[in-house]
This record gives sequence, C-alpha cells and structure tokens, in this order.
Amino acid sequence: METVIVQITNNKALKLLKELEDLHLIKMLKRDVPAKEKLSDKFGGKLNLSDEEYKNFQEHISRSRNEWDSNS
Repeated sequence: METVIVQITNNKALKLLKELEDLHLIKMLKRDVPAKEKLSDKFGGKLNLSDEEYKNFQEHISRSRNEWDSNS
C-alpha cells in the first residue's frame, strides 16, 4: 500500500475522491492542512545570546542600517 499527498484544485475532484473512499478503493487520511506557522512564532526567542553578544549584534545592525541608508 502506498500513501500519497494530493492537493485538491477543484471541488469536483474532492467529490470523486469521496466516492472512491465510499467504494473502499482509497482511504482519506487527512482532510485539512494546518495553517502555516509564522516564522516569528516558530523561531522567536530561540537565540540565547549573552548580554555582550546581544549588544554587539545590535550595534552591528545599527551600523548596517546606517551604511544602507548612506548608500541610498
């Protein structure tokens, strides 16, 4: 037996799949795809920087922004 993932692009296709399931030719395992998780929710707060590393990082960001602005 093989498992495949199918993205439905037309409601008629979903109806056909349900009919195939009723005939016991296929089994639909998952009906909904969960909402995509935002990257900020997934990775927010994951950096464990020391106070000095954080300060250096913030200074680097400030310098980078200033360089970017001066080149515009």
